[in-house]
Amino acid sequence: MDTFFQIPHDVVANRSRSNENITGPQPLIKDGSAADPASIGFAVLIANWTGQGDEDYAGAAKDQLDFLESKVPRTSDGAISHRVSQVQLWSDFVYMVPPFLAYYGMITQNRTLLLEAYNQISLYRSYLRDTSANNLWKHVLLGMSGNDEGHWSTGNAWAAAGMLRVLGTYKNSQYSNTLKSQQKDLAAWVLEIHAAMYPHLDNSSNLFTNYASQPVTADGNFLDSSSTALLASTVYRLSLIWGTHTYLPFAERTRKALSAPNTNSSSNATLEHFDLNGWLTPVVNPDSYGKQGSQSPEGQAFVVEMQSAWRDWVADGSKGANGAMCPTSDVGMLVWALVFGVYWGLL
Repeated sequence: MDTFFQIPHDVVANRSRSNENITGPQPLIKDGSAADPASIGFAVLIANWTGQGDEDYAGAAKDQLDFLESKVPRTSDGAISHRVSQVQLWSDFVYMVPPFLAYYGMITQNRTLLLEAYNQISLYRSYLRDTSANNLWKHVLLGMSGNDEGHWSTGNAWAAAGMLRVLGTYKNSQYSNTLKSQQKDLAAWVLEIHAAMYPHLDNSSNLFTNYASQPVTADGNFLDSSSTALLASTVYRLSLIWGTHTYLPFAERTRKALSAPNTNSSSNATLEHFDLNGWLTPVVNPDSYGKQGSQSPEGQAFVVEMQSAWRDWVADGSKGANGAMCPTSDVGMLVWALVFGVYWGLL
């Protein structure tokens, strides 16, 4: 776990310098996004809970929470802005902030904070869900500039994955029995995104396009393995956590596609969707969501999330496989593990 704990250690150790030595409410890292720094909060809470003790993890987490609650602008009905400088809602937020709020609430036995995670998701859903597009989520709304009303595939996957993290926290918390209706909603909302997204899966590649509701031939659009991997991870996790198996056949199709061996004689890569250095391809640029990138740390993380979720699903008996492809090991997955230099059992 040394590699894991190095991240919160470095963040907390450097936060004063990052925030120009202010005291009181402040993000873990100074950033234009109000939400992204909070995504590290889960690791900071774990470091504190496990007694790492080399930094003031509790104080750093509290300052991050207070920053969200008192310094970040909100909509009139209480949705915390994804941005610091203006009220603007991004679908990404659902993965960054509600899981932090929920885990903070569980650790501190604060049911109100647990509920706030649900409230934020509900508010974001009310703004970003596009009922005219079969419930796909829009990406960015309400800002004075920089809005994106497109149905960004990674944004939909971020939202589903964030909901599942909150659902998992609720289900395993001391308040589980008193949060039944919220758990039911979260599971339904994840399934709602699956139902909106998977009809747009590109049949020839078994990948999503960067903007799900637009074909790969649309101007500026392209195939994206990052969102494909993250959304697949949520299908396996929903099956494990909630017993909903509806989109397992689609998740298996995409997982198999992402681990397929390379058949292009002009390339020396072993796998079709990984280059010689193990980078996932093709991917959206993590710093410019409308452009194709070449190397995405997010994409790498999404592959690990997908693979670990699939591993857990298989270990649990592959429940609900039904019409899904057989989830047994295959050569592509073995090579994939070697590319990343990790064994599945260590994920």
